[in-house]
Amino acid sequence: MRKAFLISGFIAAAALAVFVTSAAAPANFAGTWSLDKAKSTGLSSRMQNADSVVWTITQDGKTISIDSKITGGQPPAGGGTGGGMGGGRGAGMGGPQVYNVDGSETTADVGGGQMTGKATNKATWSGDGAKLELARKSVFQGPNGEVTSTTTQNLSLSGDGKVLTAVVHSESPRGTSDSTLVFNKQ
Repeated sequence: MRKAFLISGFIAAAALAVFVTSAAAPANFAGTWSLDKAKSTGLSSRMQNADSVVWTITQDGKTISIDSKITGGQPPAGGGTGGGMGGGRGAGMGGPQVYNVDGSETTADVGGGQMTGKATNKATWSGDGAKLELARKSVFQGPNGEVTSTTTQNLSLSGDGKVLTAVVHSESPRGTSDSTLVFNKQ
C-alpha cells in the first residue's frame, strides 16, 4: 500500500511539474512573417496594393520587437487608417516597435513629416501565455495641435506555429478601423 502511495505521489508530482512548465512558457512569436492578403481582412489601401508586407519579430525573455516592412504599392493620399502597423504611412513609422514582455510600459519618440510626439507601448499576456496583446498610444504635436491615436494588436499562433494572426483595432482622428492580419512564417 505504501509503495502504491509513493508511486502515485511521484506520478502526480511529475504531472504537476509538466503542467507548471507548460503554463509558464509563453508563446514565441519570433521569426519572419509574410502577410497572406487572401486570408486577411480589413487591410489598408497601402497593404492591399503592396507587393509584400513582412513583419520581422524578435523576442527574448525581456522584450518583443516588431519591424514592419511594406514593399511596393503607393500610400493613399493624405495617409490612411487601418491595417495595423504602418497603417498606410510607410514602413513602421520610424523603425521597430518594442514592448517589454513583463507588462511594463515603454516610451519612444515617434514622428512622421510635420508631426512629432511620443508613443507608449505595453504588452499583456493572456492567462495561459498563448496570446499577447500589444497596446500602443501615440500622442503627436501637429500643425493643428495635439493628435492622439491608439492601436491594439492581439497576437496568436496556430497550433503548429506556422501562422501568426494579429487582430488589430485602431482609433485616430481619421476614424476607427478593425482588421485581421494573417501571416505565414517564412
